[in-house]
Amino acid sequence: MTESIVSSPEVILNLIPQRPPFVLVDTIYEHTEKEILSGFTVPANHILVDDGKQLSEAGLIEHFAQTIALHQGYNFYLKNEPAPVGYIGSIKNIDVLELPLVGQEIQTRITVLNQIMGVTMVSGDVFLNGKRIAHGEMRTIIARDTE
Repeated sequence: MTESIVSSPEVILNLIPQRPPFVLVDTIYEHTEKEILSGFTVPANHILVDDGKQLSEAGLIEHFAQTIALHQGYNFYLKNEPAPVGYIGSIKNIDVLELPLVGQEIQTRITVLNQIMGVTMVSGDVFLNGKRIAHGEMRTIIARDTE
């Protein structure tokens, strides 16, 4: 198993705009300028866990989006700049094949396909025990100050 680069909750929270109880990433395993491999162990009491048993489809998609935010946040962290706030611009061809149960760890690999003027297009795969359980594409937009 790959060792984590970052698994400190305090550091993770500095890299993403989301706050508890809505956080759906807890580890960075790999990071390059164009890719990240994140992890998340599903807790029983998470707001997006259905009936205390499994992460909902919405939770899996939000985890995908937060992995993108984590990638961007870590890029900014490496430049000693604060992490930006971003939004989901579009979701394309997301296929959810299986949902993880409470206590299971999912890992998500995101690859940046294109990035221009604050808009990032990625493809990604979510894995559970090495098996792909979801994949798709997403576009995110970094919010810009208007002041």
